[in-house]
Amino acid sequence: MPGRLRAHPLELPLQVVLIEPEIPQNTGNIARLCAATASPLHLVGPLGFRIDEKAVRRAGLDYWHLVDLHRHVSLSHFQHACPGANLFLFSAHAPRSYLEAPIGPGDALVFGRESVGLPAELLAAHALRVFAVPTLGAVRSLNLANSVGIVLFEALRRLGAMNQTFVD
Repeated sequence: MPGRLRAHPLELPLQVVLIEPEIPQNTGNIARLCAATASPLHLVGPLGFRIDEKAVRRAGLDYWHLVDLHRHVSLSHFQHACPGANLFLFSAHAPRSYLEAPIGPGDALVFGRESVGLPAELLAAHALRVFAVPTLGAVRSLNLANSVGIVLFEALRRLGAMNQTFVD
């Protein structure tokens, strides 16, 4: 069987931050994405589901042990834990594309709840750092896991993480 195409992780990984995620399948997909990209996953605030060992095992998340997972009671708690991470917030209502976001190594990609996104006061407080993934069709918004994947892989590409691939 042929090997798998890999790339070396960033020295300062991107931080994926989910504020109060509600749908376990989305968080599971994002967790797999984080494990595949060596990006820590930060879950902030109350969750709409359980992530204890029994719940993870029942969901069949056999890669969960590969996720660099962190829990935070609030975004300020995350910022205290990762003081060098610039915040980049993503909202379906932002006027600028994620392709314009000046994301750097170690920065935080912040996404909100599936039902309502990020709180308005948080978006207002960081207005210059709010971006969207534009759509070509008339859908209301993209799935959270898809949005994280699009933004994360584009940031990794721009930071050079995909420049040297190898087969293991």
